[in-house]
Amino acid sequence: MAAVGRAYGMAWHAVHGGDWDLAAYFLRRTRSLLRGLVTIRPKYEAQIEEFDLGYLEPLYGAVLARDLRAFDARYEQAAVQANLYHVETGHAYIRWRRPQEPPDQGLDLSPEA
Repeated sequence: MAAVGRAYGMAWHAVHGGDWDLAAYFLRRTRSLLRGLVTIRPKYEAQIEEFDLGYLEPLYGAVLARDLRAFDARYEQAAVQANLYHVETGHAYIRWRRPQEPPDQGLDLSPEA
């Protein structure tokens, strides 16, 4: 799950740095990591599928449309929902929030030249 959080946090920082393509990469990575978790933790399959289709898919659409306003709103909604899932599954101590600094500080997040 730590890798999911890092990829998801990097998506926000990439968008706000102006690199929409990098943000799309990190959202695809987030989705891929979550889908992989289903094989390890099949009891969460329904929640992961709901989260993917109901939250990450619209967020990915906002990235493809390069719609910052929609992205920010959907990003926050997805984070709130992820935290609700943690409560529902007995992991209320896991509370996700956007990192203030990019998790991978070595990446150039500025718009492509």
